[in-house]
Amino acid sequence: MNFQKIDPSAKKHFTFDKIPDLSGKVAVVTGGNSGIGYITCLELARKNSHVFILGRNIEKCQAVVVKIKSETGNQNVEFLQLDLKNLKSVKECAEKILARDLPLHILINNAGITTNTFSLTEDGIQEEFGTNHVGHFLLTKLLLPKIKASQPARIVIVSSHGHKRIVESGIEFEKLNDPNAQSPLQRYSISKLANILFTNELNKRYLDGELVYANSLHPDTNMLQRNDFSVPESIMSSSISSEDGAITTLYCATSPEIEEKNFRGKYFEPFGVESEKSSFAQDDDLAKRLWDFTENMINEKLPQN
Repeated sequence: MNFQKIDPSAKKHFTFDKIPDLSGKVAVVTGGNSGIGYITCLELARKNSHVFILGRNIEKCQAVVVKIKSETGNQNVEFLQLDLKNLKSVKECAEKILARDLPLHILINNAGITTNTFSLTEDGIQEEFGTNHVGHFLLTKLLLPKIKASQPARIVIVSSHGHKRIVESGIEFEKLNDPNAQSPLQRYSISKLANILFTNELNKRYLDGELVYANSLHPDTNMLQRNDFSVPESIMSSSISSEDGAITTLYCATSPEIEEKNFRGKYFEPFGVESEKSSFAQDDDLAKRLWDFTENMINEKLPQN
């Protein structure tokens, strides 16, 4: 699978100064304490959005809240604890957001992990699949009533062009918890494919006729370099900074073009340029199977949901 390098001219398509004023808007961002998540929160706050930063590390996230408030002058920046590896934590966090007398215009599922070792979440789900997909699936479904009540609204799901590395068998659900079934890079790629399939099916099941625009993207940052497993040069050679990586997220979250062109279930690469998904990421049957598989898993792990 070949990966197309980013065209430098694409950078002109969307920039931070094209973000409209977001006064009165409320945004929720997972993993907002570092990398593109931090830049995303910073720029949303700079444009006057009320920003909720969701993360696991209390100390780090609270420090980021203070930093963003100081840099932007926007005091409507808050932290809520969220551990995507723990479905109970996801439910509790969503309940806190739902309890607030505030709308929700922007949900950005940004947090993600990749690791070179096999492990399970507290709920017994393969870690990357559980964190990158299942946790965000539950969070989004729980927040959806508030999002729909606040429309026009956006749901932004940070995926990766790593999803294109799944070229043989799609998602083999029965093997997700098998430590010997996939390489570390394959496990990550499967979770990123799941992000896009979730976006596709979310639009079909819940957002038809609604002014809620759900799209996925590849930020092209160097997340995979944080691990010591082998990553093809074709992937890593074009990686960009967190600042540039956040531009595509912010395009999907704020650009008037999304509504003007009725972008739904689209996949974007830097810098807010629509791109082609893999064949598996366009598989409607696989998307339906993933949705049902994920719902059944959550109901099994979190019956009170």
